[in-house]
Amino acid sequence: MKATVGDRLIVEGTYGSNTRREGFVVGVEHADGSPPYQVRWLDSGRESLVYPGPDARVVPGHR
Repeated sequence: MKATVGDRLIVEGTYGSNTRREGFVVGVEHADGSPPYQVRWLDSGRESLVYPGPDARVVPGHR
């Protein structure tokens, strides 16, 4: 998985009441675009460091 600042990270809920989460990548730790990513979540506006799992995907932002 590779991402750049401005891409969207979508994490699909896979357990019980977990729901889909979407956020914008606001920071990338490695020059090659590999995780972890600093993500600002759309539902809360909070930022967190994310190591995406197999239930996540990156949607390219406008370049």
